[in-house]
Amino acid sequence: MRKILVLTDFSENSTNALKYACELFKHDISKFIIMHAYQDEIYADDSLITRGDLENVTKNISAKSKSQLEDILKQIKSTSQNAKHSYIIKSSNSMLLDETNKIVEDENIDIIVMGTHGKAKDNKLTFGSHTLQVLRYVCCPVLAIPENFEHKHPKHILFSTDYLIPYKKRELKLLNDLASSSKAIMDVLYISRSKTLSLRQEDNQNFIKEVLGQNKINFTTLNAKSISKTIHEYINEYEVDMLVMVNTRHSFLENILFQTTIDKVSLNVDIPFLALQNMNRNQ
Repeated sequence: MRKILVLTDFSENSTNALKYACELFKHDISKFIIMHAYQDEIYADDSLITRGDLENVTKNISAKSKSQLEDILKQIKSTSQNAKHSYIIKSSNSMLLDETNKIVEDENIDIIVMGTHGKAKDNKLTFGSHTLQVLRYVCCPVLAIPENFEHKHPKHILFSTDYLIPYKKRELKLLNDLASSSKAIMDVLYISRSKTLSLRQEDNQNFIKEVLGQNKINFTTLNAKSISKTIHEYINEYEVDMLVMVNTRHSFLENILFQTTIDKVSLNVDIPFLALQNMNRNQ
């Protein structure tokens, strides 16, 4: 059974991400955990809340969170009547990262799904602040869905990699399943000034071929200076409908996610983005 954690702040983007996930995994026996963490909302304006108000404010926000989750549950059950899917809703007086990490570990989550932006969206940014936090710090694959992106099974997946890290079989298996169920073409793109691979890179490339080999795969090398610009141009030229990258130490993705200000994040993607997290988790 696939275990999917869907993060929501009740924005249109997060609701759309849930619908996308239900369609994407419609053929899989799946357990969806729909979670809202609301501690930030309690302390949203410290200047207006007193110690005496805190208990009432907490109760009100908690009740509202649970009510909105119940509404989402009713909505998804009415629009996505899939006998293979089960749903759990979870309202938590916690910080988003703390609760997300706890559920990932406790439930051995396969993938997190969320919108690229929440309520406080800025269309000039690739990712909102909460999405960036999850991409940076949660050790689990994260699928971020752009606002208003209509669901369609991906037919052309771009997997951009430098082949420098040993991939996790569990996470490549997830990617393999996504591509197989959609009968998608997958382009594995290496952006470099050198066309020659080191022995380590060759071994990691062969591992990709082994795990993803049942799909149609094209291995491509492009000579370019700007990785983000090259990815963006490739997506537009070849009508890619899902981008996959690996977030690990010293990777290109880590470098852009940890830039000093979020407005410098320069992926500039408007298609679903899957970040595989090459960190210490159970294989």
